[in-house]
Amino acid sequence: MYILLAFVLIAVDQLTKYWVQQNIPLWESIPIIKNVFHLTHVHNPGAAFSILAHQKWFFVLTAVIAIVAVWLLRKAITQQGRLFKWGLAMALAGAIGNLIDRLRLDVVVDFFDFQIWPVFNVADICIVLGVCILIGTILRQDVIGKRS
Repeated sequence: MYILLAFVLIAVDQLTKYWVQQNIPLWESIPIIKNVFHLTHVHNPGAAFSILAHQKWFFVLTAVIAIVAVWLLRKAITQQGRLFKWGLAMALAGAIGNLIDRLRLDVVVDFFDFQIWPVFNVADICIVLGVCILIGTILRQDVIGKRS
């Protein structure tokens, strides 16, 4: 079930990026709610906020290490709760979605533009939500474990 979730999220990420590339010229913007939310086609050569711009191989290596770690720890992961697995599937799907862009284009395609925040994509949402879920489940386990 969790692998299916990851594949669906990767597909949604790649399909939305493909749509943006086909329909919005690079650096152009389509207002959805003027001055609030636009679809803006940009290329990000780094991580969030363009941190470590043009460090493609650092990000590729980081994603590959994460994928290998999940593979090597798969038996331990199966012992975790459902929420942990959902969070891990989301974070991994996001990492893979952006990895595909980096390998294919040398940059990540971003397009959600709330005007007050850097432009981002579906993979970024998956990473942030997935990591938040992972942190929440780990903290919850620590708190519950300390009460016992």
